[in-house]
Amino acid sequence: MFTGIIKAKGSIGAMEKRGGDVRLRVTATELPWADYAVGDSLSVNGVCLTAVHLHDDGFDTDVSVETLDVTTLGQLESGDAVNLEPALRVGDALGGHLVSGHVDGIGKLLSRSDDARSIRMTFEAPDELARYIARKGSICVDGVSLTINEVSGNTFGLNIIPHTAEVTTMGSYEVGRAVNLEVDLLARYIERMLGNDASGLSMDFLKEHGYA
Repeated sequence: MFTGIIKAKGSIGAMEKRGGDVRLRVTATELPWADYAVGDSLSVNGVCLTAVHLHDDGFDTDVSVETLDVTTLGQLESGDAVNLEPALRVGDALGGHLVSGHVDGIGKLLSRSDDARSIRMTFEAPDELARYIARKGSICVDGVSLTINEVSGNTFGLNIIPHTAEVTTMGSYEVGRAVNLEVDLLARYIERMLGNDASGLSMDFLKEHGYA
């Protein structure tokens, strides 16, 4: 599990094709790589990956054909910047929201504009994800935990504060950028409990099942 609070910006050191899938090398100078071990999970642009080899300045990981098909990782090139977050450990603070690292779909940046010192961004999500996206709810974009400002159909707006723009890759995003999206886990669990029928949803229901 992750929180969507990015710990470092890294970069793609190399992408080596191996029998249809890819061996990816990620480098970052801000993380204490001596504290990690082979087999540890790390989020790369919101995708949970397993470290198969560690270096002084990063790690190698294998990216399957399935992951390449359903995320933006296959679009990366050597030198591209990425958002990094190691998996949660016992006692770590939960500063964002619970994130699994399993991407639900690929979205697209439709617009960006300055709003005082922040950046307003509007994204398009796949139609099948629209029902999980709610105003003031949480969403994970390329591994970053964010609060949704507004929703219209399958589009949603975000406010990127200066700190987020600086410590993640989002400050450099241009219109048309493809991004990895993971919707809020609670939205999926509530849908499952309701049997895909939200007509019985109420505050009493949420309290009874520990969500409020």
